[in-house]
Amino acid sequence: MLANVPHGPSKPSKAGFVPYLFLAPGFLLFLLTIIYPIFRALQISFYNWGVFPGSPTTFVGLHQYVREMHDPVFWRALENAAVYMVFTVPLQIVFGLSVAMLLVRKIPGRGLFRALFYIPVVTSWVVVSLLFKFLFSTDAGFVNWILHNLLHLSSHNIGWLDTRWPSMITIGILGVWKGVGWSMLIFLAALMGVPDSLTEAAAIDGAGPWRSFFSVTLPSIRLTLSFVTIMLVIGSLNVFTSAFIMTGGGPQQQTEVVLSYMYHQAFQFLDFGYGSALAFTLAIIVFAISFVQMRLFRGGVTRVVR
Repeated sequence: MLANVPHGPSKPSKAGFVPYLFLAPGFLLFLLTIIYPIFRALQISFYNWGVFPGSPTTFVGLHQYVREMHDPVFWRALENAAVYMVFTVPLQIVFGLSVAMLLVRKIPGRGLFRALFYIPVVTSWVVVSLLFKFLFSTDAGFVNWILHNLLHLSSHNIGWLDTRWPSMITIGILGVWKGVGWSMLIFLAALMGVPDSLTEAAAIDGAGPWRSFFSVTLPSIRLTLSFVTIMLVIGSLNVFTSAFIMTGGGPQQQTEVVLSYMYHQAFQFLDFGYGSALAFTLAIIVFAISFVQMRLFRGGVTRVVR
């Protein structure tokens, strides 16, 4: 029989520090390249920042954020980003899930079709934005040639990029075309994890394809659907490259989105204080929307599990 020998406080094992040693270089790089610039930009947002050597830098407190609240261009840019989100997110989800439902089946050449749908995702935003700018050009665009010259559906060339809402629709079309492949890939991975026994049991009970989809498939991929929705909302509110290249925020700043307006303020007018304030305001909005989405989806998942 073993005697009850009192044990002193256990000393931390040297092996317990080894994982932190491996994590340290990456964490330090993260601090230098991500965390430090964030706090530095937050600091700049409270100043009228002097860019050139010797130029004065004055502390203005919350003036830049108050200025936003009275800036009509900022509100228009935020509205444009919201319209872009409402236009692109549902379409990417619907089209991505539809394509995934088709390509999860065992059909000839499905690997090729998966690759073709994913190609737009890996193409450069700059390249495809320039391509769409040419396609939707008013005078020499291929889309106007099809509609006006070939099919005679329009009596004149349409100025897709000349006014606010046609421009936002055109930018949204590019966003949907480029993002469907990403949604498809995520949904495809989720659909491959749905047990065949569930759909077979639903079919035996007399459920048709639509009833089986809404009663079996959709609840099974609910977590994936929430992830895709949250990521697409974040990405859509951060739209920049396509809007900046296709319209440059014009005409007369009618198609500015928040990030393009921030870019113009910071790098065109050298107002880094106001540009930083715009960036942090957008970050707060995105965080708030993402938080609400996670709460809503978590509640829905809990009800399904129960």
